[in-house]
Amino acid sequence: MRETLIVVGLFVLAMALRSWRKNFARKIGAIVFLFATFAFFYFISGSLLVGILGSSLWFFLPWIELLTHVKKLRMPLNNRLRHRELPNPSFFPNAIEAAAGMEEAGFEHVSDCGWQWSGMQQYFRLFWHPEERAVASVCLCEQNDVAFAFISVTSVDSSGKTWRTTNFPFAPTLRCSPNLKWNHVPCEKSCFHQILKDHKEFLARKKVTSNDLMVPDPESLEEGIEAEMKLQVDHNLKTGIIELTEDGHFQYSKRGLMFLWYQFIKDMIRLC
Repeated sequence: MRETLIVVGLFVLAMALRSWRKNFARKIGAIVFLFATFAFFYFISGSLLVGILGSSLWFFLPWIELLTHVKKLRMPLNNRLRHRELPNPSFFPNAIEAAAGMEEAGFEHVSDCGWQWSGMQQYFRLFWHPEERAVASVCLCEQNDVAFAFISVTSVDSSGKTWRTTNFPFAPTLRCSPNLKWNHVPCEKSCFHQILKDHKEFLARKKVTSNDLMVPDPESLEEGIEAEMKLQVDHNLKTGIIELTEDGHFQYSKRGLMFLWYQFIKDMIRLC
């Protein structure tokens, strides 16, 4: 009975820590989950080795999704954005607040668009600010009954490098192209003013001044997103993360599945 209560107590503690708002507490919760799983297998077997192997099962759970769903995905080689109305705001977490924050900061609304990407619907609301030399977007990702939103602030310098600050809640599912410099902030940072401040600090750390940045063209924002995705796809084809199919699409290669597994593990530990 004592061993049962220890295991139950550890799992309850882990769940409590994982639901905490602080990133550090969630990381501790992930470690406690491993200890709880280790204790469960150790107590029923009496073997340290079985306990270690049992706790390591958490790291192999993503392979169920990778082998049953991701491996079968076929994604378009050339995806095009379409002008689309955004879904009901009740299904668009923080979208209204994010858009209001962008307008308060002087950003002007340009367009609403979207596309379908690997079985997921993505909707973009795009803004621009000539003085800030930046483009802001709030994006809704919707797949089955799961939906989440994130904010991005993007600047492009005169050499063609793209500098982006985003609270995207997961690790990227494709390798970023060399020209994209990614600044990830915790997903609980949903205030646009704070993300814009983080973006300016990011540029300052990289010694990118306002004079180095290009003024965005509001008429070509959608084309820019498409071109960036094309560069990313080309980069991942070269690195072997994805491979072409016979019907003009692409899919994840064996190396790509290993890459995704590593990304899943990071998300399991980090959870934002």
